[in-house]
Amino acid sequence: MASKIDSKIPEGALEQKWTKYRSTVPLVNPSNKRNLEIIIVGSGLAGASAAASLSELGYKVKVFCFQDSARRAHSIAAQGGINAAKNYQNDGDSTYRLFYDTIKGGDYRAREANVYRLAEVSANIIDQCVAQGVPFAREYGGLLSNRSFGGTQVQRTFYAAGQTGQQLLLGAYSGLQRQVGMGTVKMYARHEMLDVVTIDGVCRGIIARDSTTGKLERHFGHAVLLCTGGYGNVFFLSTNAMGSNVTAAWKAHKKGALFANPCFTQIHPTCIPVSGDHQSKLTLMSESLRNDGRIWVPAKKEDALALREGRIKPNDIKETDRDYYLERRYPAFGNLVPRDVASRAAKERCDAGFGVNKTGEAVFLDFAFNTMRYGRTEATKKGLTSLSDAQIMDLGRAVVKEKYGNLFDMYEQITGVNPYEQPMMIYPAVHYTMGGLWVDYNLMTNIPGLYALGEANFSDHGANRLGASALMQGLADGYFVIPYTIGSYLNKEISNKGISTDHEAFAEAEKNVQDRINTLMNIKGNKTVDYFHKKLGKIIWNECGMARSEAGLKKAIAEIQELKKDFWSNVRVPGDADNLNPELEKAGRVADFIELGELMCLDALQRNESCGGHFREEYQTEEGEALRDDENYKYVAAWELKGESQWELHKEDLVYENIKIAQRSYK
Repeated sequence: MASKIDSKIPEGALEQKWTKYRSTVPLVNPSNKRNLEIIIVGSGLAGASAAASLSELGYKVKVFCFQDSARRAHSIAAQGGINAAKNYQNDGDSTYRLFYDTIKGGDYRAREANVYRLAEVSANIIDQCVAQGVPFAREYGGLLSNRSFGGTQVQRTFYAAGQTGQQLLLGAYSGLQRQVGMGTVKMYARHEMLDVVTIDGVCRGIIARDSTTGKLERHFGHAVLLCTGGYGNVFFLSTNAMGSNVTAAWKAHKKGALFANPCFTQIHPTCIPVSGDHQSKLTLMSESLRNDGRIWVPAKKEDALALREGRIKPNDIKETDRDYYLERRYPAFGNLVPRDVASRAAKERCDAGFGVNKTGEAVFLDFAFNTMRYGRTEATKKGLTSLSDAQIMDLGRAVVKEKYGNLFDMYEQITGVNPYEQPMMIYPAVHYTMGGLWVDYNLMTNIPGLYALGEANFSDHGANRLGASALMQGLADGYFVIPYTIGSYLNKEISNKGISTDHEAFAEAEKNVQDRINTLMNIKGNKTVDYFHKKLGKIIWNECGMARSEAGLKKAIAEIQELKKDFWSNVRVPGDADNLNPELEKAGRVADFIELGELMCLDALQRNESCGGHFREEYQTEEGEALRDDENYKYVAAWELKGESQWELHKEDLVYENIKIAQRSYK
């Protein structure tokens, strides 16, 4: 077991680990790099930045993405910002504070060394992106602007309006395309990785399907990097792009890679509420809106009922009859508590009968107070006096529009409600997954030569990710971590001139992929792929979503096992396998989601505590907060697949030498 779970954390003081590692890690000389091939699966922030960096160093790189362009990776959907400990605001931020906030925000279930490294390189990320031309917002004096995000008391989030992810991806994409133009990167768009090829337990390549022709391809690599994002779409309804999936990571898991903390799912508190069964995805409203939006529900149940029945409007409710429940319950952090805390608080109010939309599953995010505050400031700056409240509000709306305009426009397009005039309605929804493939300090899985970067791995966020840290991790892994750590493996590969894809391991892997495709096509059942995906999503959301219980999880596992049998007996995949067939692609992904869903519930069932996004109803404080059990569960749960619906649990104990563990409090 020790060999499977060796985290390879360097010796020495926390502040010196990464510096010393970089100074002593084995290197590959430039002429040898040209003979080494690296496969990168996924072209989001982690994949594009890794590809640009590694090819710049001289490695031969192949990049695979299932989209028609690398620019369509789901990283573009991130809205609110990216964290970095620059301390531009002079408000007390530091590398250590970012490290501490991240560990605390993750409810003490993350690995210290990895998180400190993330905080340490965060400032370099901003410099890199500015050099690429990323148009971050700026203050009047020219410095980059910052705003606050949940779980912190400093302003450290850099942003580009409400489209930070898109701008960062364009920066990484420009670096990637430069290398494509120079011939050091070969790009394979519309290619989906369907298996990992291992020889004598070492990763040696992948099997990919060309989505336009249906042809299976074999590709050798001295190393394979999975940069394929998270698995939130296991819930069917989530804020993820509909193509986001777990297939690449799951194929690695089925080849022996450990899957860590699968039950750690993040529910985002500020999403547009579900409107009906017709929906295929949910829309995120950036957490940055909690800087200036105040969250409330009516203080009286009769007002909540009147809202649900359409008899009154939100603005009809007097200030004294509103319950700003986050400000009431968590005065120190208010509306900027971490996502898991804000999500559970919204659910609690709605479950208690104070929900404000027709389904009773929504709360208000109201900008009136801070719009008026901005308006007064603008009036003072311009020397305007004797203005009416309406005129002051107009001045304030101009400021709000500059900061959040595209988000407000998006909300109005989707809901038909003008958020400048009425509060937004929001409700928690599945967003990010903290679980993923287990990796060591080098970002390598327990399979030599197979790495996982960004959201595809488990390493940095514990049981709950702080907002604006996903972009930070993806770019940190790609730009500043993997270029160093991969050398410690590849320096032993320089004598390996490459393995022919005619090798029997490649032939066997391709045959297994083709057999599975044939099986899916030949079932010819009477139920659509979406039927199974929606059914799975409801099971997972109800029993392994915002709240979990022993009885519910056992019930879910049994239901998922039955659903799996039904899927392989009755799914219908139309069309054929020899050309573009989105339903076939979807069927393969849903089959993987079904297996993952079972493991998620198993992981949640064995973790008899509440921590971060994992909230077991049996384990909570008198005030309804998460109740951790550090004595028995202060570990990473890393699962090894042993057979059909059979997993073995390996534990990586978490050691905190630099932080005092305490019950999380944001009061």
